[in-house]
Amino acid sequence: MGRTVRVATGMEIAYERTGDPQAPSLLMVHGFGVQLTGWNPDLLRMLCDGGVQLIVFDNRDVGLSTQLSEVGPIDPIAVLTGQVAAPYLLADMAADTAGLIEALELDSTHVLGVSLGGMIAQQLAIDHPERVRSLISMMSTPHMSLSPATPEAAAAMLQPPAATREAALDRSAAIATVTGSKEYERDEAWIRTASALAWDRNNDATGVTRQFAAITLSPDRRAGLAGLQIPSLVVHGEVDPLIGVAGGRATAEAIPGAELLVIPGMGHDLPRAVWREVVDAVLALVHRAERARWIPKTHEHARWGRLEPE
Repeated sequence: MGRTVRVATGMEIAYERTGDPQAPSLLMVHGFGVQLTGWNPDLLRMLCDGGVQLIVFDNRDVGLSTQLSEVGPIDPIAVLTGQVAAPYLLADMAADTAGLIEALELDSTHVLGVSLGGMIAQQLAIDHPERVRSLISMMSTPHMSLSPATPEAAAAMLQPPAATREAALDRSAAIATVTGSKEYERDEAWIRTASALAWDRNNDATGVTRQFAAITLSPDRRAGLAGLQIPSLVVHGEVDPLIGVAGGRATAEAIPGAELLVIPGMGHDLPRAVWREVVDAVLALVHRAERARWIPKTHEHARWGRLEPE
């Protein structure tokens, strides 16, 4: 069931929580302009069946979370040419996420981020390491300069927003043909369904221009990632035209001990055909990290005559 909570940054964050409340929690951070309804329910069900509870939410400026409408839209070209400042950065979005974790009375959680969500998840782990049990960064990068979009993908993402519901569905389908996987069957029915759900919840597209500014103007995260000491998994499509696979490789190289899963033929999407492989990798990391949390440091507990988890 969907709810909204005010977090420490002052943002109202809309979220949904599903699965066994006793299972380890996995917070899922979605991408650029994508609402929590963008997660395919069949994929979420697979994850829940694997023994996790899920928390999905709307980032600021999309869906039912706080819209910074008073700022107004931002011209992407002005951002790219350095003519305007960002009203907020990825660190602020990560602070929203940390605030949500706190508001839900979780000491920490496993975190999975996709695309922009991966950038936010990376920043969250850097700025709030005590809140992150494990990190899964998918289709993302420490900085866009390391893995720039192809001209075709960039043009598709920066086309004007749709003015009607039907146009929004067509726009989403058209973007998917450019940025999505060519070697796997595309679930166009779900793409259009997700677009319709998003339109019906909130069709104000000005917030994504502010998210674009945050992506573009936030600093390189590699130095921060090098200091992480948490189990980490990086997943990337080998032929991703929006965030090239170099971004995934750079992420994995920056994080000590990170695993890297590069999926042949995958673009900037998650085709149903690769779900099993990706879900298995995610669940393996989560459950391995959970087991590691309960392995006591014997030298710290020996003087008490018993072993206890931290």
